Amino acid sequence: MFSNFRGQIPPSIGNLAHLYGLYFFDNQLERVIPSSVNGFSSLSYVDLSYNLLNGTIPSWLYTLPSLVELDLSHNKFIGRIAEFQFHSLEKIHLSMNEFQGLIPSSIFELVNLTSLSLSSNNLSGISETSNFEKLRNLTYLDLSNNMLSFTIFGNSNSMLPNIEWLDLSNNNISGICRWNMGEDTLKHLNLSYNSISGFEMFPWKSMQIIDLHSNMLSFTIFYDSNSMLPNIEWLELSNNNISGIGTWNMGKHTLKHLNLSYNSISGFEMFPWKSMQILDLHSNLLQGSLPTPPNSTLFFSISHNKLSGEISPLICKVSSMEILDMSCNNLSGMLPHCLGNFSKDLSVLNLGRNQFHGTIPQTFLKGNSIKTLDFNNLGNNKINDMFPDWLETLPELQVLILRSNRFHGHIGFSKTKSPFMSLRIIDLAHNDFEGDLPEMYLRSLKAVMNIDEGNMTSEYMGDYYYQDSMMVTIKGSEIKFEKILNTFTTIGLSCNKFQGEIPECIGNLNSLRGLNLSHNYLTGHIPLSFRNLNMLETFDHSSNKLSGRIPQELTSLMFLEVLNLSENHLFGFIRLCGFPLSKRCITDEVLEPSQEIEAEFESGFDWKIILMGYGCGLVIGFSLGCLIFLSGKPEWLVWIIDENIHKKIMRYKRSPHRRGVRRS
Repeated sequence: MFSNFRGQIPPSIGNLAHLYGLYFFDNQLERVIPSSVNGFSSLSYVDLSYNLLNGTIPSWLYTLPSLVELDLSHNKFIGRIAEFQFHSLEKIHLSMNEFQGLIPSSIFELVNLTSLSLSSNNLSGISETSNFEKLRNLTYLDLSNNMLSFTIFGNSNSMLPNIEWLDLSNNNISGICRWNMGEDTLKHLNLSYNSISGFEMFPWKSMQIIDLHSNMLSFTIFYDSNSMLPNIEWLELSNNNISGIGTWNMGKHTLKHLNLSYNSISGFEMFPWKSMQILDLHSNLLQGSLPTPPNSTLFFSISHNKLSGEISPLICKVSSMEILDMSCNNLSGMLPHCLGNFSKDLSVLNLGRNQFHGTIPQTFLKGNSIKTLDFNNLGNNKINDMFPDWLETLPELQVLILRSNRFHGHIGFSKTKSPFMSLRIIDLAHNDFEGDLPEMYLRSLKAVMNIDEGNMTSEYMGDYYYQDSMMVTIKGSEIKFEKILNTFTTIGLSCNKFQGEIPECIGNLNSLRGLNLSHNYLTGHIPLSFRNLNMLETFDHSSNKLSGRIPQELTSLMFLEVLNLSENHLFGFIRLCGFPLSKRCITDEVLEPSQEIEAEFESGFDWKIILMGYGCGLVIGFSLGCLIFLSGKPEWLVWIIDENIHKKIMRYKRSPHRRGVRRS
């Protein structure tokens, strides 16, 4: 009963002697449940789930003679669960609270119980599987996310004969599983996040979903399994110790989801599954040529393996592919011509960190839904091509990474009215592009302008299963972003041969967070329009030929964390404030430590090193100076110091710009 009730349950509710059902779920009730009532002999159904109730469960709730269903889940109850006095209960849901201690023994005597959920509490202790022997009507059991320990599963064919859903994930279960309860009925089994080392068998004929990821399973080789799990649809075995060559063919006609990532599998004899949709084999030891996934596949990740050879054109028969990740292998050769238009639903194509060469196929369908195109390889891919300007027609493209290849030539003018209309992450670093910066493209990056983060829901790129990742260069170091926020924006054009002046239009990209134009041949001034880059966090224009005064307006960029203008011909200084400098910023009290501004000298040292050296040098230099000039010895050193001081004073008087300290 959702009515947006607030406050405490009134004690007077205990006067409703003939109450049959108490439903106040999904409200904002708080404090404790009234400790005393006047009867409630007919009360059969209590549902106070999804509230803010706390304290312990009052004793009268354990003694209701007619109680059939009790749901107090998703609250803040504490203490131990007491013993139930009557056997009428059919449903007990106490999950998502803060209960502790043992599971009360009376629960194992509730012969009418069909659904039991005690998940996400602090329950502990050792539970014998034989405890469940009397719960023959139980169909749903969830004890996940506790600290329970179970003895090694023994023969249990007679226990829980009607169980359909069993979740014991994230507990302290170990050993080899010999559990065969629910042989004909069990459909969902979750034993993930335990320390189970093996299974003697998979006897379940009705099983549809098995999740065993993050255990210590150590199958040495997949055996012939055509007769096992004939109805399996979802199989999660990631993050275990599985090795060998896969010959598993269970669920040949039914399996849709298979995750074997983070294991040590060295190969597959075949992919026999006819209905496969999600096939995740990344982070194994797969060798040899790239296997072709079943034609029904929507998601295929085989990254971080040791595959070699070329991509077979047969992969283009997988015409419904949405996410294709073959990055971080030793694949080589030219890309198949069909790769650009084999699936109109393709949203992620990641071929990075391989050894491909040649050109990019100019066959990407106009109007397809691709969002991430990644040919990044940190110098191992060898794509030798002009800038693929035909990508500007992809309306959903958000991430374009072409870094560390052999792209070359000028980035010319756009052929469309609104190129790259959704692009917010572009990385062309470490190539051989030349000429002026692509002003027309930079001017049209609408997705990097006027982002209203206050009205946006922060989420990561990708879906519930696959998260996009990328490399970002900050201070010369490459940092991997395992996930990409939908508000993250960056432009990386470093380590090319761009020349000319920096376009003023970059100042319109007021939602830009990272800008790296370093190691090019850019000239002219830093545009004053950069003062509009209010969200900028990293700013690297080092190793160019920029000249003129450093704009004082850069001090208004309050989110700036990294500033590198070294190796240019700039002069002047920025009035920096905040740690490690002695001058406090006006907004010091509201800025977090991660928002400190860091300035780099031409030498590349940062302030911490400089100040440490300055302190030590000051003490030592002052002591030696006093000793030398008091004694007048050695005379040659006194003469050199005096002569150098005289020369510096003369240069200072002649120079019109010596009032500022150069910080770039």
